[in-house]
Amino acid sequence: MKRFYSYIILSLFLLLLPTGQASANDNDSIRLSLLTCAPGEEIYSLFGHTAIRYENFSQGTDLVFNYGLFSFNTPHFILRFALGKTDYQLGVTDYERFAAEYAFLGRSVWQQTLYLTRDEGRKLVRSLQENYRPENRVYHYNFFHDNCATRPRDKILESITEKVVYPIAPLDSSCTFRSIVHEYCKGHPWARFGIDLCIGSEADQPITQQQTMFAPFYLMNIFNGIYISGKNYIRRLVASKELVVDATPAPDESSWMPTPLQCSLLLFILTAAATIYGIRRRTGLWGVDLFLFGMAGIVGCVLAFLALFSQHPAVSPNYLLWVFHPGQLLFLPYVVYCVRKGKRCWYLTLNLVVLTLFILLLRAIPQEIDFAVVPLALVLLVRSASHLIVTSKKR
Repeated sequence: MKRFYSYIILSLFLLLLPTGQASANDNDSIRLSLLTCAPGEEIYSLFGHTAIRYENFSQGTDLVFNYGLFSFNTPHFILRFALGKTDYQLGVTDYERFAAEYAFLGRSVWQQTLYLTRDEGRKLVRSLQENYRPENRVYHYNFFHDNCATRPRDKILESITEKVVYPIAPLDSSCTFRSIVHEYCKGHPWARFGIDLCIGSEADQPITQQQTMFAPFYLMNIFNGIYISGKNYIRRLVASKELVVDATPAPDESSWMPTPLQCSLLLFILTAAATIYGIRRRTGLWGVDLFLFGMAGIVGCVLAFLALFSQHPAVSPNYLLWVFHPGQLLFLPYVVYCVRKGKRCWYLTLNLVVLTLFILLLRAIPQEIDFAVVPLALVLLVRSASHLIVTSKKR
């Protein structure tokens, strides 16, 4: 009940916030800043976080506007996330509580004080106030184009009435959504592998400087180089930058875990050994096929669902559907029947051809494929080929 009353008081207070001058180089009572938070260990925090800080020195107000609030308890959260219909919302919290939380998590926070004119500051504060109204605060999260970093960026840049001049440093032509994902997934190979499975070839297209700002630290670095060009002057967007939460990350105490590549290579070795045994004994080992093609089919159903129904960007087209597709599950009863009866299976013959072409043309595919996929494709190829060998020997 106490928290409920505090929430009501805070909401009413926000509607009454003054929108005075917000410049950074004079004795104003209001200061607006961009906060950038270091990455965490959970998969949803690997890329860091961004928020806007509002300080009113005359009233002793110090608040953080945070576009990254969501709840795992939302009904059908996993399904909505897969469909790209996850609801995030703007929340407001006291800065001290915000800073204490990130210090406790071992995540440092950098503050960039914004150099805004009086009118620009007023416009930004009004925009945040309007966005915090209950009917406006919820939005559909979009990982690459509409997230907790792009929302603060857009609100700040929309408040600037003069020309925004971006850094002129040329962007690396190899910079893509996937390359940025890989950069932030270092040390988390399974997270990288899972994301690589789900995002398709569009994630490998070169992106613009503005598009890189979906990642909080790219946003922070680009803001450092932005200038505002007026009629008779040029000013920086960021007046100063400082480390406001200097936290030491907790030591990684997790036990050793094999990487996706190590697991896929081990699976290939075991499958190859079992296949050689089956060929020598002239038996199909249908239980092995039931497991391998069943798992490939389940993964394929997930990828096909994302490609066909998800609103997430860059999940379609996905060339991994040539390896992992629903057909592996759909035709599984027929495959097992043919293997048990020692009959020639047209589906496994077709599968052998498709998988062979996939591996031979791997470098020509316009999508960056995680190398751990190659042993998995070889596993399915070996099992498809072994059936043809066994049936031909029996004949």
